[in-house]
This record gives sequence, structure tokens and C-alpha cells, in this order.
Amino acid sequence: MWGTHAFSPLLNSITSALHSKNTFQSHSFVRCRGHNMKGILGLLVCAAALLTGQSTAAGQDTLQVTTILNEPYTMTKGSGLEGYCVDLMSTLAKKLGLKYQMRLVKDGRYGKLDATGYWNGMVGEVVRGEADLAVADLTLTAGREAALELTKPFIQTGLSFIMRRDLLDPQTGYSDLLSPFSTHVWVGILVSYLLTSLCLYLVTRISPQEWAGPQVEESSFSLSHSFWYIAGALTLQGAGPHPKSVSGRIISAIWWLFSIVLLATYFSRVSAWLKSDQSHVSIQSFEDLARQDLIDFGTVDGGSSLAFFKTSQNPVYRSIYAHMERRKSLVTSMEEGIRRVREGNFAFIGEAVSLDLAAVRYCDLVRCPQVVGMRSYGIAAPMGSPLVKNLSMAILQLSESGELDYLRSKWWASACMAPGDQGSPLSPATLKGLFLLLALGLGAGFIMALLELLAKARTHAKDHKKSCCSVLSSELSQRLSGNAERSAEEPLEKNKA
Repeated sequence: MWGTHAFSPLLNSITSALHSKNTFQSHSFVRCRGHNMKGILGLLVCAAALLTGQSTAAGQDTLQVTTILNEPYTMTKGSGLEGYCVDLMSTLAKKLGLKYQMRLVKDGRYGKLDATGYWNGMVGEVVRGEADLAVADLTLTAGREAALELTKPFIQTGLSFIMRRDLLDPQTGYSDLLSPFSTHVWVGILVSYLLTSLCLYLVTRISPQEWAGPQVEESSFSLSHSFWYIAGALTLQGAGPHPKSVSGRIISAIWWLFSIVLLATYFSRVSAWLKSDQSHVSIQSFEDLARQDLIDFGTVDGGSSLAFFKTSQNPVYRSIYAHMERRKSLVTSMEEGIRRVREGNFAFIGEAVSLDLAAVRYCDLVRCPQVVGMRSYGIAAPMGSPLVKNLSMAILQLSESGELDYLRSKWWASACMAPGDQGSPLSPATLKGLFLLLALGLGAGFIMALLELLAKARTHAKDHKKSCCSVLSSELSQRLSGNAERSAEEPLEKNKA
């Protein structure tokens, strides 16, 4: 950036010294020639010193760095800037000892060559000398490589598209009817079924209101019948005979309530899934996107993504470009594209690394798994800039040391920060109140059965003047074993009768 007018006096002095030998006389030629050569050498040394000093001063000049707003690469923070590219430039400047000033591009564009050969955006500012560097998510393309010097890439990515999750048809399978509940919930339901059946079997054998005893009658509630009765209640179908005791009815009522709430929750989620499935469009690739007409799609106008589809010889990609031109669905920025995606039937095409950030910050969005047109981001400098080699070496060193990975983890969210996905299976924590209610009901029924048996044991002990504990123990042993001998008092009473 330094002009040649500063060196004009030096050049004139050197020229005069070179031609001064013609004015000397011949008899003093040798001595004069020696003096002239010393003068020339002195002038050359002074010129070299000035050039070195000015080169040092030029190296300490403040570099003008242009960038563009695009989260998380560059964002505004008060009167300043922050983001991945801001931290990257700061790290490179410290590593290379550079002074710089970062500002936003004037027209808010990346850079596109028009029909007159004029570059706009950040590329244009660097080409015209308005900026020394362009540090942003600037894609390396052949056209930009011809007009600029580009460093080694600091991010590798490709093209994909993002859309609303409720518009994307998920891969269906045979296990979709189990998807409303998580695996832990299904295991909990199975355990609850087995425990309730076993508890009902024990209660109907313990309660004297349900079963008089093994020597009096056969129990109507065998273990197999208990399992069948609970299964019938789970499907809202009766399977008699029904319990007659208070304890048995408590367990039955609690299980009925558990079944009704569980089935209502299951069918409501299945119904929502079936209704949403009617509005889904099966889109898993760019080919699927090009074949359908229900969802509009577009990309940033003037960006490298649009140029990829425009110059591609792939029929699918050319049809995508024709659709965007016909529908005028191009957007001015990525922010506008993400906003249109969240508002309605729109798919935004862009770099996968940027779409991943939007997908984890907005849980209602999902990125297509297909990635095409692999490309990378680099720093742009004017042609012949001596900074490119040093910047490329520094970028490679940052990559090898893991510094680039650290910057990536800092500015890319690692998890979705939005409320939980409504389409995810219900977890046990969601239904813990229902399972707790069932457990309390089973405990209440079992305690009630013991109280009923205790009341009978006290009456029997009072009539026969026996210990209540011994009678209760005998009753429990007979009812749980089912084949114990009757006590001596019962045959005597039967003979008297």
C-alpha cells in the first residue's frame, strides 16, 4: 500500500552518481571511480534500510477484516461482534502477531459475480482493496478462487435441507404401535399385571368373605383365573366371577382405574400419530424434495448453494434450481430461511453445519440426513497476499492441536434447549403417579384382607377360648396351603350338627 513517490529522491541521487564520472578528467579516473562506487553503495544501503523500515511499518498496519452476520459465525453483541469467526480471527491474530479491525460487509452479501464482471459482497470488498481479509462462512468455489487467494479450510461441510419435524415422514416399522410408550413403561405395565394378579389371588384366599376355607368349599379364584380376570379388566371386558370381599373389590377397582387411564393415554397418542401421518410427506433426500409439490423450498440468493444447483448437470439438482427460479422462493439470508421453515410448508437448503445448529436450537426442525456437494469454508485475501500462507499454516496448527474443535463445541449447542418433543415415547416419570396409585391400591387391598381374617380369628378365638395369634396362624396356614387338616373343634361341631 506504499507508493513509489517516497523513493524518488533516492533514485535521482543514484542516477546522478552513476553519470558523474563523465565530468571527471582522465588522469584522475581511477580515484574518482572509487569515490563514486562508495557513494553508490552508501545510497543503496540507505535505500535498503528505508525499505526494511517501511516494510516493518507496513506489517504493523491494522488489517481491515470484513465479515457477515450469520449465527453462530458472527453475531452482534452490544456495539461489538462475537461468534465462531470472531474467535477464530482473534486466535489467528495472536498466533501471527497481527493487528486487525473487524467490521460487517456493507451490502450484507457473501459475494457474487454479475454479468458485467463486478463482484459484490465480501468478495467484492476484498477484490477492490476495501478489505484485507474476509473471515466468515465463505465457501471455497472455483469462481472465488480465480479472483481471490483462499486459505486452507477451517470447516468442512456439505449441502442439505431443513424442514419442520411434523412435516417429515419418519421411517415406519412393525413396532410403531409400541412407540407411544417407552420400553421401561411397557416393562412396568407387565410387572404391574403380574403383581396385581398375584395380589388378587392371595387376597381372595385370605379373606373369609371371599372363601370360607379349604374344607368348606373350593376357591373360585385360582391362580389362573386371577390372571385371566386381570387381563379381562385391562381390555375393559368382564371375566367373572367377580370378587365378593371388600379387599378383592378394592384391588379390582384400582386396577380398573389404572387400565382406563392407561388405555386413554395410549389411544390418544396413537390417534395423534395417525392424524399427523396423513399430513406427512415422505422426504428423505433431494430427489424426494424435487418430486413433491406440497412443500416449497429455497436457498440464499446469490450464495454458493444456489450456484451449485445452477451449474450442476444432475437432472434432480437442475429441477430444484428451476423450481426455485419459477416459484421465486429464494431468501436474502439464512435467518429468513429458518423463519419461513418454522412458519409453514417450506424447506431451506444450506450448508449442513449451519443447519445442524438450527436443528438443535429449534426442536421442531429436523435436517435431512442426505448431504451432497461437499465444500469447505476458508479465509479470503487479495491475489498475491503474503498473509495466505501464514494463515493456512496457522489454521492447520489449530486443527492439529484441537483448537478448532474447541471453538466448534463452544458455539454449536450440544443439546436441544427447547421443550421436550411431543412425539417422543412416554417415560416412566410421566406415568409415575399412575403406578403409585396402583401400588397404594394393592397395599390397601392386602391389608384389608388381613383385617378381615383377623376379625374372624378373634371371633373364633373368643368362642373357643384360644389365643388369637394361634388361630390367625392356623387360618393363614390352611388358606395358603389349601390342604391342611381341619382343627379338632370343627369336626366336633359338625357331628353335633
